[in-house]
Amino acid sequence: MMSSDKKYRILYVEDDEHLGFVTKDNLEKRGYEVIMCQDGLEAIQTFQQHRFDLCILDVMLPKVDGFTVAQKIRDKDTHVPVLFLTAKSLLEDKIQGFQLGGDDYITKPFSIEELTYKIEVFIRRSLVLSENTSEKNIFEISKFSFDFKELSLTSGKEKHTLTLREAELLRMFCLNLNQVVKRDDILKQVWGEDDYYIGRSLDVFVSRLRKYFSSDPSISIDNVRSVGFKLSVSGE
Repeated sequence: MMSSDKKYRILYVEDDEHLGFVTKDNLEKRGYEVIMCQDGLEAIQTFQQHRFDLCILDVMLPKVDGFTVAQKIRDKDTHVPVLFLTAKSLLEDKIQGFQLGGDDYITKPFSIEELTYKIEVFIRRSLVLSENTSEKNIFEISKFSFDFKELSLTSGKEKHTLTLREAELLRMFCLNLNQVVKRDDILKQVWGEDDYYIGRSLDVFVSRLRKYFSSDPSISIDNVRSVGFKLSVSGE
């Protein structure tokens, strides 16, 4: 685990008792506090009662599936990272997870090293928001104001609270306003890897950002075929 005085709390939802015990035990040995649930209903109730730094959700769960759990989590907290565990290899299942507010996924079977790596990526990125930094974090995009640290996008009475990954993507676009940002660069900087499924999920996140800006026709996020994307503001 990363060196820190804080003990990070994880909600881990897995109905396979043996796998759940082994994974929980390994994460706790690495210094994480892990609260494990074995069905989706219990997970929703537990999330309502505690504060978590990360949620790890199996997709196939008794009572309430992982996608629905993610929706309930997002209704209460748009900030907390959500990582799906899935035995499914279909692209549609992974895309659905991203559309419902997930940030990343791991396909079963997975190694504890792979899971730990994913967790630490999210923890490091969360720390960026709380640390003092000289990097630019507030941007004006036409009529919108974007505060990266607050994960907020506002225009008058219109306000959107972004997920961490949405905010990271928008910040990258803002730092390259009116310039093409290569797809590969986005995937490596925001997701930490260039993967086919992750690449498709990028389109989902871009669609989310377009929806947030839909009230302002001067703002566009254009797909530059086979290259990447460009955030543009007309008149600038």
